[in-house]
Amino acid sequence: MTVVTGVEVSNRVSNCLELTKGGAPLRIDVLATASKGLPLSALLTTNLGAIPLIGQGKVRDLYAVGEDLLLAATDRISAFDHVLGSGIPGKGKILTQISLFWFDLLADIVPNHLIATEVSQFPVELQAYADQLEGRSMLVKRAEMFPVECVARGYLAGSGWKEYQATGKVCGIPLPEGLLDGSRLPEPIFTPATKSQDGAHDENISFEAVEKTVGGADAAELKRLTLALYSRAAAHAESRGLILADTKFEFGRVDGQIILGDEVLTPDSSRFWDRETWKPGGAQPSFDKQFVRDYLEGIHWNKQAPAPALPDEVVEQTQQKYLEAFRLLTGRDLAI
Repeated sequence: MTVVTGVEVSNRVSNCLELTKGGAPLRIDVLATASKGLPLSALLTTNLGAIPLIGQGKVRDLYAVGEDLLLAATDRISAFDHVLGSGIPGKGKILTQISLFWFDLLADIVPNHLIATEVSQFPVELQAYADQLEGRSMLVKRAEMFPVECVARGYLAGSGWKEYQATGKVCGIPLPEGLLDGSRLPEPIFTPATKSQDGAHDENISFEAVEKTVGGADAAELKRLTLALYSRAAAHAESRGLILADTKFEFGRVDGQIILGDEVLTPDSSRFWDRETWKPGGAQPSFDKQFVRDYLEGIHWNKQAPAPALPDEVVEQTQQKYLEAFRLLTGRDLAI
């Protein structure tokens, strides 16, 4: 399966085929309090007419624009490997703007795939779709993506915590005894992952496996870049009262040069915790879709298709959590 800028070229996301039937973009109206207190509608899919749609991820739609690519972040939200029947109004804009903030902050460490982020700067054939693209899209370079997700961990959580409990290691890296769920690690570690064949789950792999996949020199550079980016981002998050527990990056190659692609350091690709409430010994509240996961667990959904829709209060709480993450990270408010 070909991967370009981090989006798998397939229609593997449940609901995607249904979402694109009927021509016009499908919007599901949900009441949610935005920055101006007005109801918004969630953009669940984009439709750019004759522009070739070449892939859909759980959140982003990917289009071919000449030799380049257009990434459009929708308001879809997934949980337990299923796209839900409701979107989070403005989520795609929030994620895109967070990524753009980080691309700028990290540009001196590694170049990125950005060409343009303002619709007015896009090719003329995209101008008619400004209502779908404004604030939530990026025109990017087409890259040959490395088939590895480059994960950095500064704290023990998620799959890393499960692996540590079983083996005392994460991705083959021995860790001290006695760590708890949420413990800070002695130093950040590179814990790469690869996609399973069905594209649904990430699987932790060793650094040696990365070397076999991409070669020793590229593996070493991906590790170096991942830890350098994490170090910079974690320091910034700390200055804003947040802990960056872990995150994943995706890299590609353009004209022989390694570049940073996909989304960067969003609540969907990272664990951000409140520094003041951090307490090792259990799961930490995070700036992501925890309200959604808690609701779905509460209704005892069997985690099989079709995925349920969300009540308005869960949609609103989740939207506000994403907006809070943007405000804390950037020091700005975002009108969506």
